Amino acid sequence: MIRGSPLHEVLTRSAAARPGHPAVEEADGSAISYADLAVLSDRVRDRLLVLGVCRGDRVGVWVRKSIDSVAAIFGVLKSGAAYVPVDPSAPAARNASIFADCDVRVVLVEERFEAALRAELEPVVPVMVVLRGSGGGCGLRTALDAFDVAAIAPRGNTVRTSDDDLAYILYTSGSTGKPKGVMLTHENATSFLDWCTETFAPRSEDRFSAHAPFHFDLSILDLFLPVVHGATIVLIGEELGRDPSSLARLIARSQLSIWYSAPSILRLMVQSGALAEHDHRRLRIVLFAGEVFPIVHLRALKRFWPHPVYFNLYGPTETNVCTFYRVPDAIPEERLDPYPIGKVCSHLHDLVIDELGQPVEGNGEGELCIGGPGVMRGYWNDAALTEARFITAGFARWYRTGDLVARDECGDYVYRGRRDRMVKKRGYRVELGEIESCLSRHPEAREVAVVALPDDEVGLLVKAHIGTEAGKRLSVVRLKQFCAQSLPAYMIPDHFHFHALLPKTSTGKTDYQALAKLG
Repeated sequence: MIRGSPLHEVLTRSAAARPGHPAVEEADGSAISYADLAVLSDRVRDRLLVLGVCRGDRVGVWVRKSIDSVAAIFGVLKSGAAYVPVDPSAPAARNASIFADCDVRVVLVEERFEAALRAELEPVVPVMVVLRGSGGGCGLRTALDAFDVAAIAPRGNTVRTSDDDLAYILYTSGSTGKPKGVMLTHENATSFLDWCTETFAPRSEDRFSAHAPFHFDLSILDLFLPVVHGATIVLIGEELGRDPSSLARLIARSQLSIWYSAPSILRLMVQSGALAEHDHRRLRIVLFAGEVFPIVHLRALKRFWPHPVYFNLYGPTETNVCTFYRVPDAIPEERLDPYPIGKVCSHLHDLVIDELGQPVEGNGEGELCIGGPGVMRGYWNDAALTEARFITAGFARWYRTGDLVARDECGDYVYRGRRDRMVKKRGYRVELGEIESCLSRHPEAREVAVVALPDDEVGLLVKAHIGTEAGKRLSVVRLKQFCAQSLPAYMIPDHFHFHALLPKTSTGKTDYQALAKLG
C-alpha cells in the first residue's frame, strides 16, 4: 500500500529494490534502469530547486513521450511541484494558454516548440529548460549539462509533500472554449494505484504498455503502476500508437503483458488483420477505457486474444477510474449490447441522483456521483465550476460525473449517456461547445452547431453544421486548417455541412435534434 506516501516515492523504493532492472523502454530499444532513472530525475529536481521552484508550484512539460519526459515528470514531483503536461501535437496557442492559466514557474520544452511558445507567452515568459530533442534521456541530460556549465546545481533533498498537495493538473476540453484544469493530488493518485494493485495484482516481471499521451488520464496507470511494482514501462509514441500493424508487431516484440488503451485502437488492430501475424501469448491483462467498446469488436478481439483477462474501466479525469467490470471469458454470440461499466471501485463511493439532486431508488436511471479519496480537489482557478460540479449529501462531498446510469439485474451500472454535451472520441473528452467556439470565430461562419453521432465503424463521428451566406460551401481543407490553429487533432470535426440557416426550436434555439436527424 502506497497511500500516505508522496507519489514520487514509488520510484525511490523501486530504485532501491531493483536498481538494474529496466524501468522504461522506448520503441527503438532505448532503455533506462531504475537506478539511472532515479539519478536523472534527481538532477531535474536539483535544477528546478535552483531555478526557484517551490512546493506547490506548477511546472509545464511540453516534451514528447520519452525517457526524457518520464524523468522530467518524476523530477517535478520530487521538487514538490505539480507537473502540467500538454499535448505535443497541439497548437502553441492552446498550450501557452494552459501554462499561463496555471502560472507555471518553469517549462521543460523541446527546442522545436520553444520559439512559438515564447511568442504566445509574451510578455510574461517563465523560465525554460530547453531540450534539443528527446529520446533515451539524451536531450534532458544535455539540457541539464548546459545549465551546469554556468553553475552546477547542488544536490538537494526531495521535497516532502502531503497527501493534499497537487501532483499534476490535467487540462480537458471545456464547454466555454477554454480548457479546464483538473487538479489531482498525491492522495488522488496513490489511492487509485493501491486499488489497481488490489484489483490487477501486477508483478515485477510485467511489461506495461504506455499507449496514452501523458496529458490524458489513462497515463496515470501507465506511468506509475509499473513503477510501484518495479516493472517495466514500454513507451508507445503518438505516431506508432495510431498504426495498428506496427502496434501488433511491437506488442509481440516487446513481450507486453499488460495492455491499456481506449477501445478504438484495439478495434483498429483487429480490423487490420495484423493480430493473426504475431505471438501475443505474453499478454495476461487487457484494460480498456475512455469510450464504449462495441460488442462485435470486443468479441472479435477475444478470438485473437483468448487468454488475457479483460476489464472495462470507466471514469472521468476528475476521478480517474471509478467503476470497473471484468468481462466474461466467453461472450455469448447472441449478446448485442456493450458490457456494463460495472461496480464502484473499493476506494470510492457512489450515489445516483435525479434531476432535482435527490437519490434515485432501486435501479432507476440517474446521474452518477462519486465520492472518496480518488476524487479531484477541483478545477484550477475556477471556483464557480468546482462548486457547480459537486454536491453535498449525507455529510459527504460528491462529484457529479454528468453521466447517466442505471443498475442491471446484477447490480452493475449500465452507461446510458450524458447529461451535458461532452462526448468521448477515441478515449479523449471532447466538449462540443469548444469546437463550436472555435468555428464561430471563422470570418464566414454566421452560426455554428456541432453534433456527435454514433458510428459502427469508428465509434463516433463529430459533425459541424455551419450557417453561411446563402448556404455557401467553404473549403473543408481550409476549415480543418483553421481548426488546427486552436484545437488538437482529435477535436477537429470529421464532417462539415453548410446551411443558409440552422434549424431552430420553437423558442428560437438551435435545434440539435433536427441536426442529428440529418445524419
